[in-house]
Amino acid sequence: MKKFLFAFICLIILNNLYAQMPSGTVRGPRNMSGGSMNVGRFYGKIVDKQTDKGIENVTIQLKGNRYDSVSKKMKESILKTVFSEPNGDFNLEELPIFGNFQFIATAIGYKKIERKLTFGISFPSNGAASDPNAMQQMMALADKDLGNFQMDVDANYLGDVTVSTSAKQQFELGIDRKIFNVDKSLVSAGQTAVELMKTIPSLSVDIDGNVSLRNAAPTIFIDGRPTTLTLDQIPVDIIDKVEIITNPSAKFDASGGNAGILNIVLKKNQKNGYNGNIRTGIDSRGRVNLGGDINLRQNKINIFASGNYNQRKSISTNLANTKLFTNPDTTIASTENQTNIGYFSFFRGGIDFLVDNRNTITLNGNFNRGNFKTDAFQNIDSANAAKYSYSNRNSFSEFNFRNVGSQLSYKHNFPQTGHNIGVDINYNLSTNTRTSDIATQTFFPTGTPKNNKFLQKSDGSGRNEFFTIQSDYERKYKNDTKFEAGARAAIRNFETDNFTYIDASGAGNYTLNSRASSRYKFTDKVYAAYTTYSFKTENTNFQIGLRAESSDYLGQLKTLTGNDSTSFSIKYPLSLFPSVFITHKLKNKQDLQLNYSRRVNRPNFFQLLPAYDFTDPQNPSVGNPNLNPEFTHSFEVSYNNQYGKGANFLATTYFKYSENLITRYIYKDINRNYKDATDSLYYGSYINANNSYTYGLELTNKMAITKWWDLMLNFNLYNTQINAVIPNQIINNSLVSWSSKVNSTFKLSKGLNLQINWDSRSKIIIPQGGGGGRGGGMFGGGNQTLAQGFTAPRYFDIDVSIKKEWTWKNGRVASINLSMNDVFATHTMTETNAYYFNQTTDRLRDPQVLRLNFSYKFGKQDFSLFKRKNTKAEQSPGVDMMGQ
Repeated sequence: MKKFLFAFICLIILNNLYAQMPSGTVRGPRNMSGGSMNVGRFYGKIVDKQTDKGIENVTIQLKGNRYDSVSKKMKESILKTVFSEPNGDFNLEELPIFGNFQFIATAIGYKKIERKLTFGISFPSNGAASDPNAMQQMMALADKDLGNFQMDVDANYLGDVTVSTSAKQQFELGIDRKIFNVDKSLVSAGQTAVELMKTIPSLSVDIDGNVSLRNAAPTIFIDGRPTTLTLDQIPVDIIDKVEIITNPSAKFDASGGNAGILNIVLKKNQKNGYNGNIRTGIDSRGRVNLGGDINLRQNKINIFASGNYNQRKSISTNLANTKLFTNPDTTIASTENQTNIGYFSFFRGGIDFLVDNRNTITLNGNFNRGNFKTDAFQNIDSANAAKYSYSNRNSFSEFNFRNVGSQLSYKHNFPQTGHNIGVDINYNLSTNTRTSDIATQTFFPTGTPKNNKFLQKSDGSGRNEFFTIQSDYERKYKNDTKFEAGARAAIRNFETDNFTYIDASGAGNYTLNSRASSRYKFTDKVYAAYTTYSFKTENTNFQIGLRAESSDYLGQLKTLTGNDSTSFSIKYPLSLFPSVFITHKLKNKQDLQLNYSRRVNRPNFFQLLPAYDFTDPQNPSVGNPNLNPEFTHSFEVSYNNQYGKGANFLATTYFKYSENLITRYIYKDINRNYKDATDSLYYGSYINANNSYTYGLELTNKMAITKWWDLMLNFNLYNTQINAVIPNQIINNSLVSWSSKVNSTFKLSKGLNLQINWDSRSKIIIPQGGGGGRGGGMFGGGNQTLAQGFTAPRYFDIDVSIKKEWTWKNGRVASINLSMNDVFATHTMTETNAYYFNQTTDRLRDPQVLRLNFSYKFGKQDFSLFKRKNTKAEQSPGVDMMGQ
């Protein structure tokens, strides 16, 4: 009976083998027609070598031979791809039980594991076939436990970042970039991207929300592409990470001048199953924020959507003391109290369609809108040896905006690893309307009105359209060499209308002020192509690159009525932007890098606009259409040392030299606000300085002091020199400055964390390119000028937050976050020394605002479902931010 049962089982097996075997083929023992039974299973666990804890979401592939119906031969191919579970477990099922296999495991931040595997099964011999236990023994071998695979942390090479061995760290440091993971920032929860930037190493944010990187304004992208959004229109809760690239290579856009690239990566979940988040919060000024997101991924479809609604109330006080060099000298003291109330909403959604293992199509879009209303009261005292008077100024303004953005992407992966091509198309449109009403009354010292109330109102609108198309190709070869190339076209259409009306009688009889009104539009086109080549020797990586860019600018100053216009165009010739990166690997996870790049900063719309802006009649401005682009040569030498678990030290020395630096200055001219004016005004405008250079040393160290205290220290010491010739003044500003950030996170108990961020800096030259903020000008505070101005020190700008988090086994997470910004109410003071005047300002904005936020995460993940592999977003998030 046993022999009969054994023979019957063998017949079933042979029948299955025959059914799987393509016709006309002969293989297997004794030329028997048959194939391998797909009943085998490998299983095991992936663990961290240092902590021995399981690693989630490791990509595991099993390669083996498979019959190719085209070539009629056996061909190596990927038989299975799975992902490890949260505890590190994995299963490779329905495998052929005969033959040899190659096991490959990869994960971000870890060294790849490769092993040769076999079930150790061979066809039973004639003697074994008579043994009734032979089949049972053979089948037992088909279920094989591989044990634990230990993954070791990978050392950083060019462009890579340090990744935590478990959960994401707040900061990930690399030789050429820093990555800030937003979910680890407690103090900025429920706020905008402006508040988030205050917590990030290397970045500084002034009182008007202008961001600077090493005292220069960086180029800002969202998801690696240009945007018409501003930082104060982006809620923190939808941001996944912020990437800072201080010296970009030729792969990246050359614009940005002597600063780097600041890329904001929005949240987009890639895990199978469904998951989401809901959140809400309120601050001590009664402003609320609401938000939520949802993600669904199964089989070949990934759908994601998110939305946020944020209310804002901003309160500021601006003091200014100015000495005018008139005959006799005049002293002006100004005090302004300002309140801004409004809201903005942000909605985003999209879909990934995974056509097959090698092709992916992605479509996503966003829509947001906002409304802000500002009330301000200003008192201005003016005195000299001959007379004294004072003025009261009331103003109200309203600003509305809408933004629509979309992106269509396609990516194809070739069969070879690291060989792919992609194309994406981006479209971004912003529209806005703005109105203002200003009433100014001047009095004699006795309190009697000196003249009629001066009334001014303005109506304006704008449209900003941005279109880009980009294609990128990447090919990796043997011996760690890689070739990359791409092309990009970016077209921006901008249009703005501003109509100003005045009434000098105070009776409400407004007339159009043609001198202060304008209608303007421009088209800016930038075309670029790049190529890079990377290779390595035993311990050194090399990357050389070259980017070519040309641009055209066509501006039109239209008449106030009709479509007639005066045009001017600027054609910037083709420019080449080389880059070189050399990284030498030292012992014990240490790297040394030398890099160089050339970059450009083209003048923007407001700097070129040849029309007077009297929206603020006391701080008028005008652009300069004769501005030339500035070019910057940037050098860096960096040393990176991963000296312990979760510990990283990065030291960078840098030198930047700029030609034709675009700088802001103040000059005196007749009052052009109305026709019969006899007085004069001080105007802000722009000019090309002769040159500028900055050199410095930046140190960043993150470490775990104890199990309950994580610390990040950042210190930047630098010297800035500006050489410029402006009307009636030669500028040779030179100043040694420093800035520092301290981020401390204390783990008070399970799920309870305290975070303290401390920002301080010395006296600095007003940051380059820092204009365009929300402050006033000469009499209202704000950044007046670069070439003529300094900002006083700030030593105790401290934000504090405490967060309690609850986690359940089913993946749900709830948290409550209580935070306060600017605990010590630090003031921002500036000093300006010009040919016509000296001025000091003292400004305070939104200190000591208390915020309470609640968040709840939910979802169910299923790693057995199909998941796209070999995409840059999953293999190296944040590294290839431009998709190149």
